[in-house]
Amino acid sequence: MRDDGEYLQMSGIQHFAFCRRQWALAYLEQQWSENLRTAEGRLLHERCHDESFREKRGGLLTVRGMRVISHRLQLSGTCDVVEFHADPNGVPLQGQEGLWLPVPVEYKRGSPKQSDADRLQLCAQAMALEEMLVCQIPRGALFYAQTHRRELVELTPELRQKTAGMAQEMNRYFARGHTPRVKPGKHCNACSLKALCLPALYRRVDVGAYIQEHLTEAAAEEGEAH
Repeated sequence: MRDDGEYLQMSGIQHFAFCRRQWALAYLEQQWSENLRTAEGRLLHERCHDESFREKRGGLLTVRGMRVISHRLQLSGTCDVVEFHADPNGVPLQGQEGLWLPVPVEYKRGSPKQSDADRLQLCAQAMALEEMLVCQIPRGALFYAQTHRRELVELTPELRQKTAGMAQEMNRYFARGHTPRVKPGKHCNACSLKALCLPALYRRVDVGAYIQEHLTEAAAEEGEAH
């Protein structure tokens, strides 16, 4: 838990899974740089996070911008959409008749990914809802704006274990104030923090020698000028 008594942002688990350094730069050092991808994603989420939106159609109740918190994961955040489906295995909701099973739906701007980064964020939301509502949520969904399709995600024991482990790792990084060194890869090209992270610099075997080389060149150029 942070010094101000608040938990880490749940949305950060997706960034953490994508790149530990990106997460540390954004969430520890408060550095951020927006590109087209992040701008489109921000606008998409702003449209989803209308906390006043609540719609009921038959056996489906849709709620946007629902705040969630997990004391187990030590994470808190906002679900884009939570669909409550009329279900005999669900839970009672204040002001509603019957029993309702929550299904978190996370909106993403791109297309489905091979990595579990998006699924981990969704799973964290589901685990928080389970903790808050005292229920079991077997699955959630990811909606991708590029394909206009949903990906149903089974919240398996393996995915839950991976989510819990990553949340613990995030909190350890935060407690240490640790920003890891970069591990350059193809994912760097899509990162909005590339200019701040400087992955090309870390490709050098000896960073000290790299800096000294440029200092020597600068000194030589200054000597020639005189």
